[in-house]
Amino acid sequence: MVSVIASSVRKGNVIEKEGKLYIVLKAESFHPGKGTPTTSIDMRRISDGVKVVDRYKTTDTVEKAFVEERTYNYLYQDGEHFVFMDPEHFDQVHVDAAVVGDSAPYLQENMEVQLALFNGVAVSIVLPQRVTLEITETEPVTKGQTASGSFKPAMLSNGVRTMVPTHIVPGVRVVVMTEDGAYVERAKD
Repeated sequence: MVSVIASSVRKGNVIEKEGKLYIVLKAESFHPGKGTPTTSIDMRRISDGVKVVDRYKTTDTVEKAFVEERTYNYLYQDGEHFVFMDPEHFDQVHVDAAVVGDSAPYLQENMEVQLALFNGVAVSIVLPQRVTLEITETEPVTKGQTASGSFKPAMLSNGVRTMVPTHIVPGVRVVVMTEDGAYVERAKD
């Protein structure tokens, strides 16, 4: 275990609190004009999935658990588990669906991800920031609707809905953020 100040905690870190391990879902620091700066940390207990929000002074210390972060390739989904392979040793790791969470639709075959392992068990996953997907359905282009900043709803090939510019039509490949599914740009391939 390593003691770190609360303001240095980031999403994906594993923290030990009262003998239990927590995965950080979100960490925000607040610096009001008057008063003490604080850090709000949203986390999920790894053992049972209970979500907790704690607020610390930015200079308070928290115990960061030692986890091994390694690169794995995604292979396939097997029921409630996702199977990943270590590209160096070819060992396979089965990761529970609760650990993958909202990232599941963005997983693609052979995608490189970062898995954090604690005592050989995967406790968190980090996907690449961006992924390229195809638009499967969207509203037709409306003539004269060329205002920049204009967006329309669209369905991606992974089943996630997003907002895209009005000139995008079905069959076009686009780049989206894996964190929230937001449109970034048209794919260059």
